[in-house]
Amino acid sequence: MINFDYLQHAIFGLANAHRAGTMAGHLGAAVAAGYFFGEDHSDLEDAVFRGVEGELDRVLAGEEAIWFNVKKTGIKPTDLFKAIPNGEVVENANQAIVEALGKSVGGLRQSGHNVIFASLAIRALRDHQEFATPMVVEGICKLIKGFHGVSAGRGYYGKKAGWRRGQDVKLDSAQDFPAYRGIGEMVQITLQEVIDSASVRRQGFGGLWHLINHAAGIVDLERSGFGVLASKALSAHHLHVRLWRSLPDVEKELGKNEKARCSPLEAEYWKGMLKRDQARLTHRIKTMYGFQVIKEVNDRDQLEKEADAAFLYLMS
Repeated sequence: MINFDYLQHAIFGLANAHRAGTMAGHLGAAVAAGYFFGEDHSDLEDAVFRGVEGELDRVLAGEEAIWFNVKKTGIKPTDLFKAIPNGEVVENANQAIVEALGKSVGGLRQSGHNVIFASLAIRALRDHQEFATPMVVEGICKLIKGFHGVSAGRGYYGKKAGWRRGQDVKLDSAQDFPAYRGIGEMVQITLQEVIDSASVRRQGFGGLWHLINHAAGIVDLERSGFGVLASKALSAHHLHVRLWRSLPDVEKELGKNEKARCSPLEAEYWKGMLKRDQARLTHRIKTMYGFQVIKEVNDRDQLEKEADAAFLYLMS
């Protein structure tokens, strides 16, 4: 198991993130995902949990300080995890977060971060209501409201075209496919996308990391009892897939994607030197959690087997 103290750190990280900007939510969200990964998979070897905790300690120590301008905000990554004063528990605290998310859930916002961050916060306060104090709930709501009206994210279209915002990309029939008929279909298409494109070097819209975690956030919303909100989020994920498919293969420019030797669910994985560039420190943990979440919804064994093999490209 992962030490319970990490969950409280995660909640403080999410509640304080709005002070530095929406992307600062990466830090608290990663710690929350790491804790929930351990909670959901308590039968793994102890070495896996200690490996995850080592990564969470790096997040808490401020090692990945790329998500906001420290000089401009005057806030250090470690400041986000400072304790928030206690207070009376807010009844129906998650309803306030749901209302905040409801204003942006139907559109793609920063590669799905609004859904990813909100769903992790909602699970935390659903399972551990003692943390739902007024300042915590208010802070998380401010973080989620920060995504109202922001862009869909950016994609890299090669040297000539460069980076383009999602709303500036003209999608054609090559990226089109029917709207999701439900969460199960979203999950199957996401897993198939991992199989088809994990080895392909694309850059932008959060990569497959965010495509997976966006889907997991929607699954988590439904599991937390907010099925109507989860259904409203499907159109944004559908657009996310289309934008991802529009990206070119930039392997000749940026090099090949590498593949991990074994799964992070195995103790052996944590014995080697892990890469932590390109935001792998926070994204590895969130995506380990998210991938397992969406697999629980899938009922096609062969699809899961092939996705497990392709997933190793995201864990290098």
